[in-house]
Amino acid sequence: MASSVATPLERQFGRIAGITEMTSSSSIGSTSIVLQFDLNRNIDAAARDVQAAINAAGGQLPANLPSNPSYKKVNPADAPILMLAMTSDLVERARMYDIASSVLQQKLSQVQGVGEVFVGGGALPAVRVDANPTVLNHYGLSLEDLRGALSSANANRPKGALADRTTTWSIGATDQLLKAEAYRPLIIRYQNGAPVSVGDVATVTDSVEDIRTGGLANGKPAVLLVIYRVPGANIIDTVDSVLDLLPSLRASIPPTIELSVMLNATTTIRASVRDIEITLLISIALVVLVVFVFLRCARPTLIPGIVVPVSLIGTFGGMYLLGYSLDNLSLMALTIATGFVVDDAIVVVENVSRHLEEGLTPLQAALRGAKEIGFTVVSISVSLVAVFIPILLMGGIIGRLFREFALTLTMAILISMVVSLTATPMMCATLLRTHDREKHGRIYQLNERFFDWMLRRYETSLGWVLRHQPLILLVTLLTMGATGFLYVKIPKGFFPQQDTGRINGSIQGDQNVSFQSMRSRITQLAKLVLEEPSRRFRHGLQRRWSW
Repeated sequence: MASSVATPLERQFGRIAGITEMTSSSSIGSTSIVLQFDLNRNIDAAARDVQAAINAAGGQLPANLPSNPSYKKVNPADAPILMLAMTSDLVERARMYDIASSVLQQKLSQVQGVGEVFVGGGALPAVRVDANPTVLNHYGLSLEDLRGALSSANANRPKGALADRTTTWSIGATDQLLKAEAYRPLIIRYQNGAPVSVGDVATVTDSVEDIRTGGLANGKPAVLLVIYRVPGANIIDTVDSVLDLLPSLRASIPPTIELSVMLNATTTIRASVRDIEITLLISIALVVLVVFVFLRCARPTLIPGIVVPVSLIGTFGGMYLLGYSLDNLSLMALTIATGFVVDDAIVVVENVSRHLEEGLTPLQAALRGAKEIGFTVVSISVSLVAVFIPILLMGGIIGRLFREFALTLTMAILISMVVSLTATPMMCATLLRTHDREKHGRIYQLNERFFDWMLRRYETSLGWVLRHQPLILLVTLLTMGATGFLYVKIPKGFFPQQDTGRINGSIQGDQNVSFQSMRSRITQLAKLVLEEPSRRFRHGLQRRWSW
């Protein structure tokens, strides 16, 4: 397979533009070639080039291939989003596989967002004929004689016709042989006046097409349906649609078959999104609380408390127009943006309050304060946006991942700038009032003395720093050096490591191990996992072994 199939195909694939990586693996009777294209390459155009390369390599491939090479577009990073298991104490596995491939697979494939449904753990029902070469030789027969007898007895062809001068009637009969007992009496040839049947030279049994495949779910023989999503489809919406379809699926199969969910990829996704949503709410509450602690008045605090949700809601609208969803990256950007969007509003409120203390009316203070601080707010917002320009221009997979993060944060900052220059002055003119310090209560006066003390301590420390500039410069250089040293030493990774509560494992046996031996070992492993006392959840264990 590697020399006669993989090599000609790889030679043609190597001429396709935009390929960044090509890997192939060959085994007895099969070859798999994975082509990875540049992210800027149109996948549909690449698929057409792949098909053209397959056609060009057709003349160099062996003439006795069972089928022509085929291709499919997949995302190698996509993992199954859902795995269903069919188990039964009464129905045999071949029958369950037949139901899964002929009924459930079609219904699941029609669900919006489902890209592929793989049925594993079994095979379709079939009749297996195990020939005895010694007996065949005794009768002077070959394997080709046996194959010809089986093929001619099960051929799907016209049976004949009846006709008169005016009408013809075609004879149709269902003479397909479906069970082993129907194959055993088939006559291969007559030897010395006596018929030689298939049952005389072979063992005929009711079995499955591929006996070297199997599946386990919680220690029981099972047929598994592994569901993949369409690239770009929302995982949660797709899984919810499949779960909503489960009652209908259970009604379409015999009640003796149990259909259960063994793997749901949205469990960790839902948990992480819920956690970051709670974090976002806590961050908004903390921002408003800090503003209240320093302003010590409900009216000025109400203005940033309105600006923050308005800016975030406006960001949601921009995300919708760009086709983004609420995922970990976008929610992380919104959480970080909470501290940014409140800054502009606080700067405007502070400047308007200063003019109010100078004796201007609220409207005059709002107009003058917004006019004076407008350029500052714009410059601050533009400088923050400029920080994320490198992320927007990043290429590769990392750039694609963090582009949503950078754009979401950029939209939040820009919307906050617009809100701070329009809605914030309007609210200042409506909500703020002139207050003398003497009219405030004891708590306000106590806080004011505390802030005055902090200001004096800051002035003292700043003066000490300015008097010892060489020492401060040395500390700064040492800090920069330590930062560079820690950057080199700190562990690095693509994404932060986290515990998702799931353990995935695989088994690789010796090359000379038989399928029966491997199946018994997998059964023992499944039993050990199920009996593990520290296990808190019951998970499915699947193994598919074929060659």
